[in-house]
Amino acid sequence: MKVLLLGVGMQGKAALHDLMQSKAVAQVIAADRDLSALNAHVAGMRYGSKVRCEEYDAADPQATDRLMQQGGDVIIDLLPKSFGGSVAAAAVRHGIHLVNASYCTPEVKALSDEAAARAVTILPEFGMDPGMDLVLLGEAIRLFDSVEDVISYGAGFPEPAAADNALKYKVTWTFVGVLQSYWRAARIIRDGRVVEIKESDMFAPENCYEMDIEGLGRLEAFANGDALKYADLLGLERSSLRNMGRYVLRWPGHCAFWKAMADLHLLDDEPVTVGSARVDRKRFLAAAIEPHIHYKDDERDVVVVRIEVRGTNNGKRKQAIYQVIDWRDLATGFTAMSRTVGYTASIGAQMIATGAISNHGVLSPLKDVPYETFVRELSRRGIQVTAECAFCE
Repeated sequence: MKVLLLGVGMQGKAALHDLMQSKAVAQVIAADRDLSALNAHVAGMRYGSKVRCEEYDAADPQATDRLMQQGGDVIIDLLPKSFGGSVAAAAVRHGIHLVNASYCTPEVKALSDEAAARAVTILPEFGMDPGMDLVLLGEAIRLFDSVEDVISYGAGFPEPAAADNALKYKVTWTFVGVLQSYWRAARIIRDGRVVEIKESDMFAPENCYEMDIEGLGRLEAFANGDALKYADLLGLERSSLRNMGRYVLRWPGHCAFWKAMADLHLLDDEPVTVGSARVDRKRFLAAAIEPHIHYKDDERDVVVVRIEVRGTNNGKRKQAIYQVIDWRDLATGFTAMSRTVGYTASIGAQMIATGAISNHGVLSPLKDVPYETFVRELSRRGIQVTAECAFCE
């Protein structure tokens, strides 16, 4: 197979590494804005002629068309999410399958009929969160006749020894992206009632809680976007749900820190005027903080994906917990975040190209990715999924 990889940053490098391990991959066209850095990386990894590097400006539609005119079986789009719609539209025009790790936008969803008519598969939301979590969630839901609670967690944070700054956090992707996610309204169901959480309240004490995960210890959780849209995708009646939410995990103290920052209006969308300059608050914070919160070469990050579903099966109450805990691989240097995003996107691309995922149109990891095949592919890469299903007393 021939793969076109768009965006070879932290997660893209992991996807490229994974593709290089596959005998089914004959060639990868790796495209990135910084061609010199890309060439140096490919040479340093000794990937050889199997990889062809291209300079690529995703803001130029003609550049996207030129790349796709070279042909390919599948595209992996790991560019910033703002390019997702235009890249997906180009993929459909050129008749090439596509995987990305970003949330499915209305712009991408609207391509479904045309993609299906052209026998093109578009698989968005196929990284770690969203992505891996949705495959596990879809499998868990299928165990139940009726569902009451659906709780999912997706998180990346430093191992305890590396959580040595005021945030107890270090960055594995763009910190401005993290801050943008910290100013996002959320919807959950709590005790049978839909709760709308405003951007300014996501770190409020009533919207955060602590929990224990074996092997890690005590963590705190806060809401991660709109969970209710997944109830609709899963065919669950909202009125029958007691609790539903998607959450991020961090070490205790993180929520209190960012609640103070939000209260001081440092996360507001509206730029602040400093002298004659208009300054984006989150971009300023990212520029000031990010250089001081990078991982050292001997420090590991941890990724947690956890799905909890409770309900009934054959008239009996049942609970299912699916979980992934992954750590940075110090031998390769790839962080757990890069592994769980980049490797997952690579797996998705290879499953499409080999026919393991055969439906066309815009798909969802909730229902269109074969669970057993996906878990087996993760295991081959040292990423283990654990499943605990038990009837409740």
